[in-house]
Amino acid sequence: MRIKVDEYLPLVVARLLRGAGYDAETVREEGLGGYKDPNLWEVVQAEERFLVTADKGFGDIRAFPPGTHAGVLLLRPDEDGVQPLIELMKQVMASYDLALLAGLLVVATPRGVRIRGRRRE
Repeated sequence: MRIKVDEYLPLVVARLLRGAGYDAETVREEGLGGYKDPNLWEVVQAEERFLVTADKGFGDIRAFPPGTHAGVLLLRPDEDGVQPLIELMKQVMASYDLALLAGLLVVATPRGVRIRGRRRE
């Protein structure tokens, strides 16, 4: 599975994904930092990558309807900081095969995961 990790997530997130066998690229590593959301979205879509982000703007199903893209995982920890994001990513990876979430909008919080769209089995 091809994944793009947004610039505001710690690089550890990409390392976790790579360690689990995913093809994970980061916005920062590719020199895309500072791109406006619409421009970043164009790149992510052109590359057909699943986006892992903490930017709640990508959680708008009116702008990013499930089934029209490779998928979005929106990490929404209760606390600010690097460690809550890392822990939340670990929690999601322990519970889900991200490939089964392709094309969906997935919102992960410490209390659980909400999935919008039809899941692949």
